[in-house]
Parts: sequence; structure tokens; C-alpha cells
Amino acid sequence: MLADVLREENIITDLKSRDKEEVLGEMVDDISRMVAPIDTETVLKALLDREKLGTTGIGHGVAIPHGKIKGLAELKVFFGRSRKGVNYSSMDNLPVHLVFLILAPENSAAAHLKVLASISHLLKSQDFRMKLMDAVDRSDIYRIITEAEKKSSFV
Repeated sequence: MLADVLREENIITDLKSRDKEEVLGEMVDDISRMVAPIDTETVLKALLDREKLGTTGIGHGVAIPHGKIKGLAELKVFFGRSRKGVNYSSMDNLPVHLVFLILAPENSAAAHLKVLASISHLLKSQDFRMKLMDAVDRSDIYRIITEAEKKSSFV
């Protein structure tokens, strides 16, 4: 499932921003260049509105920001890595290094939740998280994610 919605070109290997709002803005800017035109303000507002409900920084250096976007044709997943770490107000108050960003059409609750659960399941593994941090480049990250998903009994 995750391999169906995450493309290699949707991976950012070196996020520069150091706080939550900046990193979400950075990812949305990159997304707008990588995929079909999106309204960056609308997408960023949806992500920040979701953050107001409670942080998507789930701990262990991981965040899974997500938002429902009016007019989006299909669910899309993006990945970003920050070697320095992002002050994300995570549940464990530790910096975030791995960000899986999910954009979903307004009426895609089931698919949205399935992808969220799949990502959460993979990220429980410290070995998986460390492999993502140690990956050399975009294709290496993509391979690590898709192989881990194939091995996962969750799907």
C-alpha cells in the first residue's frame, strides 16, 4: 500500500528547517515543485490546522503530519529526513529526524488511515529508523521503505 503512494521523487534527503512550521513549509514548497500544482497555502494551512489538534510528532524522532486536501485526486505520501533534527513539539520532546507527510483527498478516510497505520507500524522498528537515517541517497531510502513494507506482516 505505501509503495503505491510514495514515489522515489517524493523523498527529500536533507531537510534544512529546524522547527515544525518551517519544516512543513519547506516540504510543502518542495512538494509543489515535485508534483502537480498544489495551492501551497491551502496545504500548509491544512497541515498546521491538524497540528493544532495535537502533535503528529509521535516520538523516537518521527513525525507523520497529515491533512485532507480539497480537490486532491489521490492520496500522496512524501518523506523528508533531517540529519540535524527539527524542534517539533513531539510527544517525547525529542527532535524529529524522519517525516512522513500524507496528503489525502477529502473523502479518503479509509485509505488515509490504512497508510497512516502502515507507516506507524514500520516506524516502530528502531532498526528501520536507523536504516533511514544512514541511507546514502533518495533511491536508498525508497528501497529501504519498500523492502520493509514487503517484509511487514501488517499489510
